[in-house]
Parts: sequence; C-alpha cells; structure tokens
Amino acid sequence: MKITVFGGGGFIGSTIVDRLLRDNHEICVFERPRVDPYRQFNDGEKVHWMTGDLTSVHDVTEAIDGSDIVVHLVSTTLPKSSNDDPIYDVQSNLVATLQLLNAMVAKNVKKIVFISSGGTVYGDPVYLPIDEKHPTNPKVSYGITKLAIEKYLLLYQYQHGIKANILRVANPYGERQRVETAQGAIAVFLDKALRKQPFEIWGDGTVTRDYLYIGDVAEAFARAVQYDGNESVFNISSGYGTSLNEIIGKIETILGHPVERTYRPGRPFDVPASVLDNTLAKRELGWEPKVALDAGIKLTATWLRSQIHE
Repeated sequence: MKITVFGGGGFIGSTIVDRLLRDNHEICVFERPRVDPYRQFNDGEKVHWMTGDLTSVHDVTEAIDGSDIVVHLVSTTLPKSSNDDPIYDVQSNLVATLQLLNAMVAKNVKKIVFISSGGTVYGDPVYLPIDEKHPTNPKVSYGITKLAIEKYLLLYQYQHGIKANILRVANPYGERQRVETAQGAIAVFLDKALRKQPFEIWGDGTVTRDYLYIGDVAEAFARAVQYDGNESVFNISSGYGTSLNEIIGKIETILGHPVERTYRPGRPFDVPASVLDNTLAKRELGWEPKVALDAGIKLTATWLRSQIHE
C-alpha cells in the first residue's frame, strides 16, 4: 500500500517507517521543514521524503495524494508544557487534523491510524489496569486535544466512511529518543547516568508508568495498518507498571554503578499511576509486546553510548 506518515522522521515515526518498509509498503514521509532523513534509504526501499506545514491545506493535500492510508503521528506540544498555551495546542493540532481529515475526504483516502496518548487521556485512574472503557478526564491540554482529535476521527468514520484506528500508546522508550526535550524518563535518566551527571525526579519516585519498547510500538502500528475489524480505539502498552525508583534501580544494575539523583516537589499534572490493559489489542490486532523492560533498557543504553561516543 501507499502510506503517508505525518511525523515519520522522529523517534516514534522513524521506527514505524522502518517497520512498514519491511512489509514493502510505499511510504511518503511528511516532516517539518529542515528535518533531514534520519538515515540513508536503499534503492529497494520506496520512500518519498517531503517537508511542509501540517496547518497548510495545500501541503497536506499534496502529501496524501494517491495514498491508501494516513498515519498521523504529529504533535506540536508536549504534555508538560501544553497547559502554557492551550490555544496554540488546539490550533496547531486539532484544527490541523480537521483540515487533514477534510483533505482525506476530498482525495478519497479511506483509512487513518492516529497516535493518541495512553498516558494522558485517562487522567487519574479510577481502577488499574486501565482499559479502553475507563473514564477520560485528562489533566493537561495535550490529553484534551488528543481526545478531541479521537472524537473527530470517529465522527469522520461515521460521516464519511474513513476507517479510524486510534492507538493510545503508553510510555514509549528506546533508540532515537530525543533526550534534549527531557521527554521520556528512561532515555533521559540513562543519558545522564552514562555521562555521570545528576538528574532530577519530580516527586518521591513512586510515580508509576507503563513503559513500552519502541520496536513493540512500531509493530502495533504495522498491525493497525492491516487491521480491518470493527474496533477503533486500542491501548498499546506493556500492561505492567514500573515506578521511577524501580527504573533507576534497573539502570544502576545494568550500568554497574550508582546514579546521582535529586528529588523535587511533585508536579500537579502527574497522575500517580498509569498502567494500561492491552487485552483488546492482543485480541483484535494479534499484537503483544515482545521486549521485556530490562532488555529494552539495555538496547537503549547501547544506542545512547554510541551517540555519546560519536
């Protein structure tokens, strides 16, 4: 199939593109201006790399022309900073996605796979693990906007027959994660530890998250691209909770030396625990995570070492 991947050059997107290429799909990667390809593609890989503005109807229409499926991975905001400017969050993400959906209607593109946020759309857990029927009460604009996009995807599915698959991804980590954005505890902590630098923890370290290796995330998207069933919304997760203190313990064991950390007051938008039930994805997509946390941390550490020594 021909697939347009919006945000195909980033940490998550590049891994998904590499996985889709293994299935011999033809890929159009749409990225921001001045974002270069993350690697050299060989002659056998059908990749067209284009840059543009997601808020431009012209750019988006050009990107999806002739495509069978859209994979939408773009977010202009981060959970921790999205509350600073909710209007920008809505304009650059929600409005841009509506323009994309209208372009899909015009160009008769019949399927979209969207990355939502398993970590923010649910808010404080009423029960654990969290399944797809759990209440959604986000505490950050990022989660509210993701949820609004989900609702519009389902509206367009109902109105225009555009098949929508929404993947609520837990906390991904792994190679190519950008530590400079301080997004993703495992990569950030590992990078600091490898450089023998101290790092900060918000709260007492008991905040618990569901960490999922990036290769497993990419596999879920490859399955969702092929999926033709009736379900729309899936949790993509390990199904296990791990606290920040436990993560640090694993890093110390893997690196073989203690790490220096400072505990800061907790942040009001951090939910105490987020562990997602992935039963539906296992049943419908035939997907389940393969890489255990310790193995994934080792893979990430190896990659980070190679970056530090370049």
